[in-house]
Amino acid sequence: MAASAHVSRIRSLYKRILVLHRFLPIHLRALGDQYVKEEFRRHKSAAPEEVKSFLSEWENYKDTMQAQVMESAGRQSGGLMFGADLPEEKLSHLQDEQIGQLYELMLESTKPNKQFDLHEDSR
Repeated sequence: MAASAHVSRIRSLYKRILVLHRFLPIHLRALGDQYVKEEFRRHKSAAPEEVKSFLSEWENYKDTMQAQVMESAGRQSGGLMFGADLPEEKLSHLQDEQIGQLYELMLESTKPNKQFDLHEDSR
């Protein structure tokens, strides 16, 4: 029973993050959705200690995204602002591979010619 509750919690978090990504600009949404899917898939068989840290960080991400979506919805100017600086303390705990992933995400999200050439439905 505990295993199914755990799986349910993970699925709920995963789905909530994808819902929050709907508020991102289309190229960031595509990039974010792809990254989330890969990360959750990659951690399916992770050790319990790693899963605990993984879920904690994704919960923090979800909370930050939720707060930023709500803040953007309350603004009159309509300017969407997403993201947050990564504290040096957290950066120092990352493995080299994670720093590389973070750097690649930063490059992809800020380059002028986006990898994803998507257009929103005009329906």
